[in-house]
Amino acid sequence: MGRYRPPRQRGSAYITRQGEQALRDELHQLWKVERPQVTHVVHEAAKNGDRSENGDYIYGKRRLREIDSRVRFLNKRLDELTIVDKPPSDISKIYFGAHIDLEDEAGHEHHFRIVGPDEFDLTVGKLSMDSPMARALLGKSVDDEITVHSPGGDKCYVIVAVGYDG
Repeated sequence: MGRYRPPRQRGSAYITRQGEQALRDELHQLWKVERPQVTHVVHEAAKNGDRSENGDYIYGKRRLREIDSRVRFLNKRLDELTIVDKPPSDISKIYFGAHIDLEDEAGHEHHFRIVGPDEFDLTVGKLSMDSPMARALLGKSVDDEITVHSPGGDKCYVIVAVGYDG
């Protein structure tokens, strides 16, 4: 059996201004801060002679490959992203960048913001626009009901509020 993996489906090419800045900050950190430090460590480790048993050299080279791979990805991804920083013309409906308050069947409230796949983080309520829940929300308005199909079963939510403030 080979090691072939089919290519991953690319995420949507939209991002918020804050998400784009976070990616640029990560790129700067990797390229201007971490890479020179790791390069210096590898250089010093290479002076010590036998590289086959030199942990600093081996792990430093591995980290350089990881950094270079991520830098290539970030450069390519930043070129293809579209920054969305203006609210849509109809702010009563849910589109990219919307802040949404939902109420589940048990009466618990949930707050989400729909963002691009490069910046989602459910721990802070950032929901990827490619997720099943975001797809169910897009185009809906306040008081609409949505049903989200998940491995744990279907879940129903009512949209309580929609906003586009910062």
